[in-house]
Amino acid sequence: ADGVSLFTSYDGKWLGDALFVPVFDELNRRKAVVSVHPNTTACCGNLIPYIPDSVIEYGTDTTRTIASLIFSGAAERWPDIRFIFSHAGGAMPFLIERFEVLARMPQAAKMLPGGVRAPLQRFFYDTAQSSNPAAMGALRQLVEPTQILFGTDFPYRTSLEHVTGLAGCKVLAPDLRRIERDNALGLLPRLRG
Repeated sequence: ADGVSLFTSYDGKWLGDALFVPVFDELNRRKAVVSVHPNTTACCGNLIPYIPDSVIEYGTDTTRTIASLIFSGAAERWPDIRFIFSHAGGAMPFLIERFEVLARMPQAAKMLPGGVRAPLQRFFYDTAQSSNPAAMGALRQLVEPTQILFGTDFPYRTSLEHVTGLAGCKVLAPDLRRIERDNALGLLPRLRG
């Protein structure tokens, strides 16, 4: 397999939970590519009845699982897993200040010897449902273009919508080929053809 795909949470447990240690120890040993897509966790479905969970909750659940990986020490424990987070990392780029403040607290600081940005900058993020200047601008201020991958969320959105959206993101202009193709080939070299 080229990698594995996981949800952000299972039965109210996010990916940094100790329950997943044996699985991630093995994935780290294999230097696996792990794509992470949000779902609705039991706590937070149908909070606003007329707004689908995919509109707000998916980005929030992505942020929860990223936080659980960072602040549990899991991201440091598994440095060889190449995590890909959908939707530009959810709300994480917008919450970076809060992550950094928490990372200065004594218990968190012990788990993050290189600070909170080091693991965040090692992760990969796709452009699905976030190919717009606001989302890409926030993400680009946090990570290098090498960490951004083209994504569409097909069948819910089309490739054309995302290509058009990314073309309008001036901050990405010099790196579009890398984002739309080359970064993914770096993760999955057998697809070079």
